[in-house]
Amino acid sequence: MQPRTSKDLPPIVPEYNNLDRNAFLFGWTPQAEIWNGRFAMIGFLAYLLWDLAGYSVVRDVLHFIRYQ
Repeated sequence: MQPRTSKDLPPIVPEYNNLDRNAFLFGWTPQAEIWNGRFAMIGFLAYLLWDLAGYSVVRDVLHFIRYQ
């Protein structure tokens, strides 16, 4: 197998809509979707840690529905 030269490498991904992909933009932009995903991951991790600490909203709701 031949080693790849710099001419054979795939092109670098261009910036989204000619703006920085980490820019905090509002509206229906690729940057907003990236930030939305980041905040969703932080929220999911925070809930998992909260649940491990013994405070579970889901468990409390299921317990309330079962013993109502």
